[in-house]
Amino acid sequence: MYHLECIECHKRYKATEIIYTCSCGGLLDVIYDYSSIHLTKNDLKGRLSVWKYRALIPVGREPITLNEGGTPLYRVDRIAKSVGLKDVYVKHEGMNPTGSFKDRGMTVGVTKALELGMKTVACASTGNTSASLAVYGAKAGVPAVVLLPAGKVALGKLAQALMHGGKVLCIRGNFDDALKLVRDLCDKEGFYLLNSVNPYRLEGQKTIAFEIADQLGWEAPDRVVLPVGNAGNITAIYKGFKEFKRLGIIDSVPKMTGIQAEGASPIVRAIKNDADAITVESKPETIATAIRIGNPVNAIKALIAIRESGGTAETVTDDEIIRAQHELASFEGIGVEPASASSIAGLRKLARMGLIDKDEKVVCVTTGHLLKDSEHVLSVCPKPIEIDATIEAVRKAVFAGS
Repeated sequence: MYHLECIECHKRYKATEIIYTCSCGGLLDVIYDYSSIHLTKNDLKGRLSVWKYRALIPVGREPITLNEGGTPLYRVDRIAKSVGLKDVYVKHEGMNPTGSFKDRGMTVGVTKALELGMKTVACASTGNTSASLAVYGAKAGVPAVVLLPAGKVALGKLAQALMHGGKVLCIRGNFDDALKLVRDLCDKEGFYLLNSVNPYRLEGQKTIAFEIADQLGWEAPDRVVLPVGNAGNITAIYKGFKEFKRLGIIDSVPKMTGIQAEGASPIVRAIKNDADAITVESKPETIATAIRIGNPVNAIKALIAIRESGGTAETVTDDEIIRAQHELASFEGIGVEPASASSIAGLRKLARMGLIDKDEKVVCVTTGHLLKDSEHVLSVCPKPIEIDATIEAVRKAVFAGS
């Protein structure tokens, strides 16, 4: 019912092949026989979860699952008012089992690894992927090997990978260096690569689109705004909306809008320059570690998603990211890591530029939980106030400056 196909030369591969990119170098996509998929809104009743949408997930065995998905969609009226819009929502992917959207792809990817008979799973990571791979590898009972850029990964994410038994290797280089190494390792040692260059991982991540439509009463929003690092998520979410439209479950596809940090923005520059490909950034830098990537592997797919959907891409500064992180927490009670807040920072910037109509229904995707990067929080928030253990001292501190 499905096969792999190159998005450039359209060469086909069997679903049973262990392959990540085409022989021509192009990215692969999972292509279904949609004529054989009969899915209705009535079929999709019940609790939200990744595996609720199994008819559109290319796995034939029982899943390795920790009940991922089913994340909340919050209406954020105070944020909306502050940016001059009427209808804004936040899809908080930090509420997945390991605290990030990566769990959606990893439940499918690790399950597929077992179905293909693979014995070890591996990835390069800026943090969240390593945490998720280690957790799902532990659940599946298979070794997980992760390569990280030394000194560039938030401690919360590193702790998860270590606690769940991942073989953690910190390399003296950046994420792009780590990805090159792990791809070579997988080719030579027969490990199963579970970075987002693996098309099966994106099949899990596309369920974000399914859930958004489900939670909005089987309607697509006018626009989806999300952080872009390796560009797998914007690609996957766009595919999810297209599939639901093709099957008649929704009537439209939202404008896919990607946000990158100024110090790591190859996709934004390609969109603004109307280029067919990105220019690789050799030294990406931003406080938002999860999107500190200069050579996103899914860049071509992301450019297609943005352009076909009529969307756009924009950069935000680290200061804008930190401000948005504070606003989301203090206005709406939603705690996210810095990279996640880039979607809110981007929303504010695009609204100020007049590029979002005030009547649009907008969903911002926040990709990781606040506690993923707690050392950053402590560095940008006011310090706790130490006082004597007396009511007078308490009252003085509480009412200081009032």
